[in-house]
Amino acid sequence: MTPPPGISAIGTTAAGATATEQASPGLANEDVATRLRIAINRMQRRLRQQSLAGLSPAQASALGSVNRLGSPTLGELAATEQVQPPTMTRMVSSLIEAGVVTRVTDDTDRRSARVRITPAGLRTLERIRTLKNAFLVRRLSELSPEDQGHALELVELLEHLLVEP
Repeated sequence: MTPPPGISAIGTTAAGATATEQASPGLANEDVATRLRIAINRMQRRLRQQSLAGLSPAQASALGSVNRLGSPTLGELAATEQVQPPTMTRMVSSLIEAGVVTRVTDDTDRRSARVRITPAGLRTLERIRTLKNAFLVRRLSELSPEDQGHALELVELLEHLLVEP
């Protein structure tokens, strides 16, 4: 992996100073936060592009939400996906056509419909996860052993950042 101009592989400038030593800690943290946010967003976009398994990004997201929520109503699913109910109705119809979800009548309120994932939907989610992992494994294998070690350290740091204080 080639570092940005003026930065060595271990995060120091060509002159030997770290980015933190060159700027005030507040500015350095702000720069790191900005770069981290951009990198995470780009990685998420690349993972989405690599792994849709024939679904649109919105459909794949909705399918994952159905799986997480269990058997949501269309309204619950629309709220989770932050879309209007008519949009979710159309999306669920396309997912039903694809055979990855079914619409069932709510046992407690016969006027309400719920959405359930099908076995084909579970297989599709597993395929999406497999494609994402394969993409990452492929990219990690292109790194030197030293950079692979740095990648592991980065994962550990990111996991640490996600722990609530």
